[in-house]
Amino acid sequence: MQDGYYLSTYLNPVGLHSLFDMIFRHDGNVSLWHKSGSQVRLERVWELERISGEKQHRTPFRTEADLRDFLASLLGDCGLSLDDVVEVWGTPGIATTNDYHLVEEHPDLAYHALTHLYSSVLLDSALFFEGTIIGLAMDRGPDRVLDGRVKPSWFAGCVVERGDVQFFPIESPGPLYGTAKDRLGMREGTLMALATSTKASGLSDRQRVIGEFDFSGVRSMKDMPAALDLIIESVQSTLAPDPRFTEQESLISAVMKEVQAISMTIVERNLDRVLDEFGIDARRSHLALSGGFALNCPTNSHLMRKYEFAGLLAPPHVSDGGQSIGIALGAFHKKFAGRFDFRFPGAYLGRSDDDLDAALTEIAGFVDTVDDLDLDTAVDDLLRHPVVWFDGRSEIGPRALGNRSLLGDPTSAETKDRLNAIKQREWWRPVAPVVLEEFAADWFEDCRRSPYMLETFTVRGDVVDRVPAVAHLDHSSRVQTLHAEQNPRLHELITAFRRRTGVPMVCNTSLNDKGEPIVDTLAEALNFCLRKHIPVAHLNGRRVTFTRADEFPETGPRPRRLEPFQPMNPSQRAEVRTTLNPHGVPDLHLYIALHNPTTISAHDLRTAEGAAAVRDGMEEMMRTNPDLRRAAETKLFELRSADRAM
Repeated sequence: MQDGYYLSTYLNPVGLHSLFDMIFRHDGNVSLWHKSGSQVRLERVWELERISGEKQHRTPFRTEADLRDFLASLLGDCGLSLDDVVEVWGTPGIATTNDYHLVEEHPDLAYHALTHLYSSVLLDSALFFEGTIIGLAMDRGPDRVLDGRVKPSWFAGCVVERGDVQFFPIESPGPLYGTAKDRLGMREGTLMALATSTKASGLSDRQRVIGEFDFSGVRSMKDMPAALDLIIESVQSTLAPDPRFTEQESLISAVMKEVQAISMTIVERNLDRVLDEFGIDARRSHLALSGGFALNCPTNSHLMRKYEFAGLLAPPHVSDGGQSIGIALGAFHKKFAGRFDFRFPGAYLGRSDDDLDAALTEIAGFVDTVDDLDLDTAVDDLLRHPVVWFDGRSEIGPRALGNRSLLGDPTSAETKDRLNAIKQREWWRPVAPVVLEEFAADWFEDCRRSPYMLETFTVRGDVVDRVPAVAHLDHSSRVQTLHAEQNPRLHELITAFRRRTGVPMVCNTSLNDKGEPIVDTLAEALNFCLRKHIPVAHLNGRRVTFTRADEFPETGPRPRRLEPFQPMNPSQRAEVRTTLNPHGVPDLHLYIALHNPTTISAHDLRTAEGAAAVRDGMEEMMRTNPDLRRAAETKLFELRSADRAM
């Protein structure tokens, strides 16, 4: 491989599907890498939701030119251009080579799952090439952008033994959790939190669910709604509600307790099979977890306790926000065809914003004082009221890890209520602690290093009353451990807090409003402070206080960068049609064809022959299945109505 910069992208490609609001990927992200000899470094990660303000960003770019201009602007922040990049990977239309992926090598496994695996198993090349790792990639389902078709096995595991990787299909509880999210109207994290927040309970036929329904591939789309129906029906008939919660909250909590128990059994079934088939001693192996289900902290900690793995490999970006990283690590492994050296540098890989003076100028009439950070004063601030903490480069992944955070006093039960009110969250939502690593075992049972808030530990009984803001109903807590090299300034703050209070932790929740991605710039942080009446912000080592917040005119989050992601105007739509569908295949036929990746990838619509083949093939499908025609016509009518209303 040539030395130099490499760009890995996980973005929705530009194409005909954008005419029909068809989205294949969410959580778009881009990562920049540098190779020098055998050394590989991860330089920067951009998560599109932080830039656009669209939670779990999925909106495609209007045109390929917009996409290229956007990538050029990202690289420009690093003093680079697209001409400085040796290769671009990951997204059709802008990828400069096709020899990096593993689509052909694994015809039955979703490429999406393989890249999830690489994002965890290759966090440390020394462990990868010298040790034994069991990897599980479990989410709701894959994108099919590079596969070009729906593959039989959606979820993958692997065993790595001294650099030799063997992949295989596995099951995932992700489809069940995703179905619960859709049906119950809450995101997966909220559902997990509610499950542990109440004493509500109910019974379901767990063995029937595990035995009868498919958790491995495309059939799960049909099976999971029926599985959830069975769980809800059983729990409703046996529900013992918690009187502190509404009847509906009790039901959802009890249902999710059953979903969680079934999910743990599915994951254990995966591991038991792998350990038996490969003859692996878990205590001499590392467990690598990725995919959205790896955000399930109770499951992660349960697996570590039960199987006694030597260590956990799970990045802060376990969900699709880490796909560009997995794409790149898989590419380096394939293209090096041998050992290379890489170690994940930690979570703080996002953008920095160092121009505080410019940000303060925008709100000059609302600024009271600006001073340098004083740790004792910062502790005073924390003991009085939650504070905004913004420092250096943003962390990657869906959880704030101390650089874009709202911090609070864990010794006061009121802190949780204040934080939930500020963020417009339910009263029962838990708040996580960030604890000094050297003292974590004194406060949490069986606590291990947990730098990315991906494990749950129980607060020790002799100290639980001292930290009521971070202890859940069952005294569990989603912990982030912190050492001095990981985040020096935050470590200094918590050390000062411990000197004053004897408690080596603070509450840490993400700096964002309801429905908003985590704040990424100083201007966004200042907007948050004034709207939410946060009296003090600590921004890159400066202490800022505010005045006249009642008069601040903004009522919502500061708008972010939306230009490249606006819906296409009529002339842009016409250009896409002319360029990609020059022979005029009707929208009805196009819409159906685009939902059949095998068909659309087999024919080039830009040729007369390819267009005719798609038109004839879709016409035959609609003749065979009249319901298909009716469903497609209904969807197209809805899309056109929405366009006219814009």
